[in-house]
Amino acid sequence: MIKLDSNLLNTIAGIKDIPKGAFNIRKNGAAMDRHSTKNIQIIPKEDKPGIDIRIAPNTKGEDVHIPVILSESGMKDVVYNDFYIGENSDVTIIAGCGIHNCGCEDTQHDGIHTFYIEKGAKVKYVEKHYGEGEGTGARILNPVTIVNLGENAVAEMEMVQIKGVDSTKRDTTANLDKGAKLIITERLMTHGKQYAESNVDVNMNGENSVCQIVSRSVGKDDSIQLFHPKVVGNSACRAHVQCDSIIMGDAKISSIPQIDANDGDAQLIHEAAIGKINSDQLLKLMTFGMSEEEAEEVIVQGFLK
Repeated sequence: MIKLDSNLLNTIAGIKDIPKGAFNIRKNGAAMDRHSTKNIQIIPKEDKPGIDIRIAPNTKGEDVHIPVILSESGMKDVVYNDFYIGENSDVTIIAGCGIHNCGCEDTQHDGIHTFYIEKGAKVKYVEKHYGEGEGTGARILNPVTIVNLGENAVAEMEMVQIKGVDSTKRDTTANLDKGAKLIITERLMTHGKQYAESNVDVNMNGENSVCQIVSRSVGKDDSIQLFHPKVVGNSACRAHVQCDSIIMGDAKISSIPQIDANDGDAQLIHEAAIGKINSDQLLKLMTFGMSEEEAEEVIVQGFLK
């Protein structure tokens, strides 16, 4: 089991050994290990499962790792994590969940993350989801992310679903104050009969706020994807939403970008494209000696980078 845990941790959070700095490793509904630093305090909640991560103002160049591991079939884990990022800090938070389900019952993790990012602070947030196991039970992940960006704060959020997740429903809500900037990048691949849904609601309340949402996905076999990003411009702001998908086999993909302008100076743009792999790209790679399947895999991996 130690080897399994190490593999999952490395996949979802880049951890080969216990990391330096602040971290909280959660396994099967309980804290496995935890460490705070002078500038980053990780405090367990008393009223519900989860932790408060408090980052002091002006903290620079520090990382926080908060991976979750589930290895018991039939388990449903719910966790509430709140992040308080002090003014003018610049930190990286690496999260994610890995499920190993070898049983016949469904295993599910619901992570509710709320961010309070103060004036001038900058956060890079990386979240990876991964599933494995030979059991017939489903691997289910339903993340909820709420981001509150203060004046001139910046959040760069990278959401990745690598493979092996049978069902996921992601709900992301963001509120931007004056001069705030939000960048969301989603990368997703589904196969088999997997289902993935992503809903993003961004409220651009402050003047000169900026938002960019980029979704890249690949749907294979009989899988189903639904992506619904919504940006509401309540001030003089700028936003760009881009959804690009590759469809393969008998997959079904729905992309429904929505932009609402409630201010005459809001500048909002959305783009969406769904299509097969370009035949010219396939042919070019096959002339180098690749099979069609190998060429497809190269194109898919490059598209999702």
